[in-house]
Amino acid sequence: MDTPLSAKEIQEILPHRYPFLLVDRLLELEPGRRVVGTKNVSVNEPFFQGHFPGEPVMPGVLIVEALAQVGAVALLSREEFKGKLVLFTGINKCRFRGMVRPGDVVRLEMNLTGIKGPYGRGEGQASVEDSVVTTGELMFYIMDRE
Repeated sequence: MDTPLSAKEIQEILPHRYPFLLVDRLLELEPGRRVVGTKNVSVNEPFFQGHFPGEPVMPGVLIVEALAQVGAVALLSREEFKGKLVLFTGINKCRFRGMVRPGDVVRLEMNLTGIKGPYGRGEGQASVEDSVVTTGELMFYIMDRE
């Protein structure tokens, strides 16, 4: 990919919308292989109201969801999967190694390690600056949109 994709362009690929679209920009994209995106974390994120008042931390499950969303963009960028829907089907070896706080820019990297029929698998890593905050292996199912 020569040019980064904006949030608007990402919304043309993914069905997610505010407050659940967790990817703001794509920096690199090799359809069906690899993707790098970012999430700009604002103090105004709705989850900070309860997680945790006075000590805002982005929930780990939402970091994993953001990784799944960039992985879905990489899958849906393949010609044979355009216009389909990607469902998140599993997580293996997920580790949380640091916290994400308001003001952070989370770098989301997903390397797809296998696609067999409608199933996909990838290894993801989320980092803030040079510190890895989350790693894990994610599984996907690709289906037609209803």
